[in-house]
Amino acid sequence: MFRLHLIPYGTKIDIVAKSKYLLSLALVIVVVCLSFITFKGLNYGIDFKGGYIFEVEMLNEPNIPDLRKKLENIGLGEVAIQQFGGPKDLMIKLEKPEEGENQTTAIKKIKDTLGAEVQYKRVETVGPKVGSELVSNAIKAVSFAIIAMLIYIAIRFEWQFGICAIAALLHDCAIIFGMFSIFPMEFSETSITAVLLTASYSINDTVVIFDRIRENLRRYKKLQLSDLINLSLNETLSRTTLTATTTLLAVLALYIFGGKVIASFAFPIIVGIIVGTFSSIFVASPLLVFLRLNRDKFNQNKKDEKVTANIG
Repeated sequence: MFRLHLIPYGTKIDIVAKSKYLLSLALVIVVVCLSFITFKGLNYGIDFKGGYIFEVEMLNEPNIPDLRKKLENIGLGEVAIQQFGGPKDLMIKLEKPEEGENQTTAIKKIKDTLGAEVQYKRVETVGPKVGSELVSNAIKAVSFAIIAMLIYIAIRFEWQFGICAIAALLHDCAIIFGMFSIFPMEFSETSITAVLLTASYSINDTVVIFDRIRENLRRYKKLQLSDLINLSLNETLSRTTLTATTTLLAVLALYIFGGKVIASFAFPIIVGIIVGTFSSIFVASPLLVFLRLNRDKFNQNKKDEKVTANIG
């Protein structure tokens, strides 16, 4: 039976020896991202800055890209359109007008652009207070997710595993948030989904590697910790890279063929998969060496097994 291996079986890469340089690089990137977030902030979208929400029923099934261009041309900033229910039902979100422009005038411009035959089911104004609440809820959602994962890892493994997993998660989240600050990308509600997806993908990869480390801790009691982690990483390297590659191919298809709205959602997930795979291999596991993992729990009532693997 044919099996696909992106990384050849029996690979012996000394990942731990290179971890000092890679951890330093990861720390520098995180500091840069946090600096941008602190001093520049995020490019908040309509959901956070406030704007107008229209639920409408069009006379005919609309051409959404053309309609988006028409609405963008009236000068109210970013426009978000999605189908809501049937093919003729749309939810349209627009930014608030520049200071000095009357709200009534702005809504009239939007209605004139949509046309007279449109049936309006809902017209709503979202204020900045609602946006600030969304920011607060988004931070809480990410924080609670990370805390829950920390508790799970600490209970299932040892506390050192939990700290390493959270360090990797914070690394991933900092880079994703930083990406929205450094580049001219809009940060919206879907961006929070992308961050949480990145966190869940990364922790899944990390737990798989941690499982192999735990198995090898029970199997090879006299093998040095750095060599044991190298062995575990090399044993799971093919699985990790294959999973990342197949997932990337699926998300890349969404990014290329899914249109503007789906592409803006898919791109941070693409970055998140790459960053999450990097942190699972080069951040979470090598950190166990620096935390001096206690091996006594894994050595109880287990027989020694010799290993002739030469990690180098």
